[in-house]
Amino acid sequence: MLEIKKLSVHYGGIHALQGISLSVPDGSIVTLIGANGAGKSTTLRSIVGLVKPSGGEIVWNGKTISGQGTKEIVEQGIVLVPEGRRIFPNLTVEENLFLGAYARNDKPGIKSDMDRVYELFPRLKERRLQKGGTLSGGEQQMLAVGRALMSRPKLLMMDEPSLGLAPLVVKMIFEIIRQINAQGTTVLLIEQNAKAALEVAHYGYVLETGRITLEGKGRDLLNDDRVRKAYLGEGQ
Repeated sequence: MLEIKKLSVHYGGIHALQGISLSVPDGSIVTLIGANGAGKSTTLRSIVGLVKPSGGEIVWNGKTISGQGTKEIVEQGIVLVPEGRRIFPNLTVEENLFLGAYARNDKPGIKSDMDRVYELFPRLKERRLQKGGTLSGGEQQMLAVGRALMSRPKLLMMDEPSLGLAPLVVKMIFEIIRQINAQGTTVLLIEQNAKAALEVAHYGYVLETGRITLEGKGRDLLNDDRVRKAYLGEGQ
């Protein structure tokens, strides 16, 4: 389980996160929704050690990981799929995937996980020798998720996986998130597409200007008038 306890982050004079607390139980899909600038990405970057908190604590399976380096955190099973995909455009699909397993040396396991990624994303198998930069936006998102899965994450964190994608591709990406979770990976999802995120999530948190203002089961938040008005474009 991941637990965030009264986490604060400052960027200069900006108080980006103001003492937020949340938990991500093993085996669950948890989503954090909110407007641009609410602090969603900062939360993920803090968890994986890319941003140093100014207060509070991040606990993973009973152990405090606040202040640890990113490599050490990744080796404990926490992996981030960043916003904007961030694949290596000049490397092939297969080379990108192998880089996801850089910390591993179990060749049979790596081969097995490569087969699993190709089973989840048949399009990547078709394009395995193509350079990443030649793929469509949706295919690059598949590659970013596949690369993360190659490290065998216990907790997969995803930052805006649907951003800039066509509706049909968005639907497919969220179905893949369900499958990944059903196969045993815990998911923490950051999304501006609140409807899609809450439909897939077991539990959700609403983040507004650095503070959590609402939380509940995904389906309950979907039906909450405040969420529907602010994030689903209803009742306006």
